[in-house]
Amino acid sequence: MNKPIILDGKAYSSEINENTKKRVQEVIKVKNIVPTLATVLVGNNSASLMYVKMKAAACYSVGINFIQIKLPENSTTEAVQDEIRKLNKDASIHGILLQHPVPRQIDESACFNIISPEKDVDGVSYDSFAKVSMGKMCFAPATPLGIIKLLKKYNISFSGKEAVVVGRSAILGKPIAAMLLNEDCTITICHSKTHDLGTIVKRADIVIAGIGKPKFIKVEWIKDGATVVDAGYNEGSIGDTDLENIKKVVRAYTPVPGGVGPMTIAILLEQTVLAAEIKKV
Repeated sequence: MNKPIILDGKAYSSEINENTKKRVQEVIKVKNIVPTLATVLVGNNSASLMYVKMKAAACYSVGINFIQIKLPENSTTEAVQDEIRKLNKDASIHGILLQHPVPRQIDESACFNIISPEKDVDGVSYDSFAKVSMGKMCFAPATPLGIIKLLKKYNISFSGKEAVVVGRSAILGKPIAAMLLNEDCTITICHSKTHDLGTIVKRADIVIAGIGKPKFIKVEWIKDGATVVDAGYNEGSIGDTDLENIKKVVRAYTPVPGGVGPMTIAILLEQTVLAAEIKKV
């Protein structure tokens, strides 16, 4: 088999970010506003703190203004919603991001769903999911859209291909399945209750792994010549697939790190600038 294609999200996200930087300057010049992303962070989850820090640095690198709202660990759903409502009303804010995960006592969906659609640049609301499912224009969930763009960048074909999504989360598994269906793939979604998972994955031309378990997807589950997208990130920079062995049999794969993660942030920035571009003055 030929050497596999590395789906280099780090390199492609750099291209996207360079274009985003130019668009930021154009928005500032034409509309006299600075695109601004506000992040609501609840509690002190170490991974969340790291991700917010990364997003802040990414925003500043392209000229986007970044505002962080920090709430205590014991915050209620109502307290988080109140902060989001303030951001909805603030005309200087173009994108709102509620950092996931939130503490257990908070109804995350209830918070996601009061983010104004025109500011939902992470595509987490029911409104965004419905529009994605119907193939309508909207701010799509950042990670799934990043995956689709990355696959297209490397000319991975969709039409008629069988895609298996391992994981059914509302921010990855379900929306990426809908997007792949819109691209004319045949879709199977698997999860923790799926029987004979390896046999199902073995059928796939495209495997999307987002189950949150390190090295969960085994090489013997992967069809020769398949494309594997590893959207997992576990302690020790380990993905959800056994990449070291899987990359010996696949046509293409995303590295961990450097694959899906950088694309997620690039899409978040791109959609924040788009929100500023289309905002009515």
